[in-house]
Amino acid sequence: MEKEAMTPSCEFLHAHGELVERLKKQMPSEDALIDLSELFKIFGDSTRIKILYALLGGELCVCDIAALLSMTVSAISHQLRILRAAKLVVFRREGKTVFYSLADDHVRTILDMGMEHILE
Repeated sequence: MEKEAMTPSCEFLHAHGELVERLKKQMPSEDALIDLSELFKIFGDSTRIKILYALLGGELCVCDIAALLSMTVSAISHQLRILRAAKLVVFRREGKTVFYSLADDHVRTILDMGMEHILE
């Protein structure tokens, strides 16, 4: 006869009610957590990470990014649209050329902290 797994019930072990209530109040809203989850999904693609790393060095046009990453202009443009929609990169036009750069220092911080974490 197989023994049933003994799983303790939380109602008997819950001794930190005040802590749980305090943490509930500190939790971001569901909408904010969903937005954060979507942001991290953007970082889940290595091509987008490569583009962001390339832009750490300063602004670049699509052709320069494509040459640097040995990819097509079309593929880079597609990824840049996603990064722009997520407000991670910004662009400026100079004649017919469009230059891209990181939107702000938060993007650099996210990349730096992520790299620091995986290299620990």
